[in-house]
Amino acid sequence: MKIALASDHGGFELKEIVREYLTEKGYEIMDLGTYNTDSVDYPDYGLKAGQEVASGNVDRGIVICGTGIGISISANKVKGIRCALCHDVYSAEMTRAHNDSNVLAMGGRVVGRDLALRIVKAWVESDFEGGRHARRIDKITEYENKC
Repeated sequence: MKIALASDHGGFELKEIVREYLTEKGYEIMDLGTYNTDSVDYPDYGLKAGQEVASGNVDRGIVICGTGIGISISANKVKGIRCALCHDVYSAEMTRAHNDSNVLAMGGRVVGRDLALRIVKAWVESDFEGGRHARRIDKITEYENKC
């Protein structure tokens, strides 16, 4: 699986931890920045990650800012993106199983290292259940295509 990673300055340190973890687990990573803690604008990175996922250049994306809120809003502006902000393992599992999320957002100032890695593990290892959940995702996609 190929995963795009992106963060602003508030998520940089956690992005680096997640990048190292995923690389060790054998995932192919596309690191879209930022590459240090200098102040940058989260929309630039959320949109970039969303575009890489939507275009099919990567399978999924993980985006991180200080709270995860701004960067998740940004990623969700890209057509075809279902970005879920998760700060617990159960939500990460459920957003894959029920919402077929293709981008995970987290807050670098909200979750610690160990919890973040458990969230990432749950999210990358969980599958979409389909069935009644596919019907619901189709409704979202239909609306999105009308806009």
